[in-house]
Amino acid sequence: MRFSTQTLLLQLGVVLLVVLLSGTVHAWLVYERIGTEAENQALTLARTVAADPDIRSGVQAISKEEGTPPPEVLAAGSLQTAAEAVRIRTGALFVVITDETGLRLAHPETARLGERVSTDPTVALGGQEITTRNTGTLGPSAGAKVPVYAPDSSATIVGEVSVGYSVESLSNSLARDIVPIALTAGGALLAGVLASFLLRRRLQRLTLGLEPEEISTLVHDQVAVLQGVDDGVIGIAADGRISVFNAAAARLLDMPDATGQDWSSTPVPEKLKQLTRPAARDAEAVEVVAGGRVLVASARKAWHRQEDLGWVVMLRDRTELQQLTRQLDAVGTMSTALRAQRHEFANQLHTIAGFMSIGQHDAAKEYLARISATGPLKFPVEQAELLQDTYLQAFVGAKGVEASERGVTLRVGPETLVRGHVADPQDVTTVLGNLIDNAVSAAVAGSSTERWVEVELLDDAAQTGGTLHIVVGDSGDGLRSLEPEEIFAEGFTTSEHPVRSGAGHGLGLALVRQLARRRGGDVRVLEPGTQGGPGAVFMATIPGVMDSAEQMGTEQMGTEQMGAGPVGTGADATLREDNNG
Repeated sequence: MRFSTQTLLLQLGVVLLVVLLSGTVHAWLVYERIGTEAENQALTLARTVAADPDIRSGVQAISKEEGTPPPEVLAAGSLQTAAEAVRIRTGALFVVITDETGLRLAHPETARLGERVSTDPTVALGGQEITTRNTGTLGPSAGAKVPVYAPDSSATIVGEVSVGYSVESLSNSLARDIVPIALTAGGALLAGVLASFLLRRRLQRLTLGLEPEEISTLVHDQVAVLQGVDDGVIGIAADGRISVFNAAAARLLDMPDATGQDWSSTPVPEKLKQLTRPAARDAEAVEVVAGGRVLVASARKAWHRQEDLGWVVMLRDRTELQQLTRQLDAVGTMSTALRAQRHEFANQLHTIAGFMSIGQHDAAKEYLARISATGPLKFPVEQAELLQDTYLQAFVGAKGVEASERGVTLRVGPETLVRGHVADPQDVTTVLGNLIDNAVSAAVAGSSTERWVEVELLDDAAQTGGTLHIVVGDSGDGLRSLEPEEIFAEGFTTSEHPVRSGAGHGLGLALVRQLARRRGGDVRVLEPGTQGGPGAVFMATIPGVMDSAEQMGTEQMGTEQMGAGPVGTGADATLREDNNG
């Protein structure tokens, strides 16, 4: 079964189901409404009859008698006459009056007088009003039961009144109301069927009679072909709109995607538009200059089952070969430039080697400083010679320059001993730099006239992955009233606690501690400090950031063989970068 036929049948089924469901629900609601109205009408009538003084007196009089009068006496009595008059006047199915035991005192069928009612009267005889839908001796009905009180009392119940309307009359009312419902449902069904047929025809026309599987296959093939070829493809629909404009066409024509635009107003070369005019011959090819390229363009008419689908324009680039030639020329030029650079770099290395061979170390250092952007600096750090690792020398030296600008002396503690070299500069920079910055800020904010920061570093780099221990103290006023753990809390800012004004800079002590603990170490306060100095002392333990001394010695031997000597990390890095360049 074709997809369009399946769609039609599904739509018809849905429309039919909706119409039947709506009609059924509407009919049921109408029936319930009519039944409720009948119950309310019966309740009102029963209340009226039960409240009649003559009815109340008559029921009480019979209730006081011993036994129940025979049917012929009840049939000629006032209760039967009054009940029948009310039933005939209102069109009710029955108006029944009973005594306090449920025996009929009035009934449309006189033969049933004196008998017990067929439906349960206990609710009404118990003093409550009730509406019912049940089947009695006269058939199914919707009615109500109301208690009858004695004339001189509102609490003594002497009987009850039952009023009912026939369900057949309710059905007749429903039959009158169901006609417009049925007409509406039929009209909706007819409109749904007609709309389904029209939708089927339009669907077939839009899909060219193709099934969904065929459409899906075409889409996948189109994407694979159009995006996988280097040729530009432009599809023009029969109405003149651009339906296909692949990325290669946009690149070759040097313009954005024009899908959906009118072909006649698209900013493409006029020769391309001439290819798709009615008088143009199929497969005619022309050369077009567009976007700084020489393109070969051709156009073909597209047909499907005698239906005109428009045009397909193909674009091919003739400049690709020229681009390849220029790229080869560029590669050759780059090779020549690299050879010249390598020759110049070799000359510089020979010059440095010459200085070293004749013992002119200062001249070599001056030459290195002149030819490179970085080089050894005279850092204002006391006892900097205790640091053997060149990275730590450079970093602490740079921090010494910053501290000196703020009037603080940075010094390396006498217990410093670093035998290995830094293997993870990023984490060391983060922790050490933050602690030094905090200490410098505390020294600046302190009351001591001598402003200093002391750093001691110790490693246990007996093997690869050693731990670096850092101790930083300052001349500030300490933590004052702050608890040691308080400054490591999240959200601690220097604006609230100016004592450690550096705590809020950089990553902050909380994040520095998290970084150290993530590696298995920690950052803690050794001494909280005192007013007037010395200030607080912090200790950081960072595992896994140091390489062994043996490995460092091997690398230093390689550096000395290159003729670099102990010139510092900056120069070594520059030389390695130049060599790679």
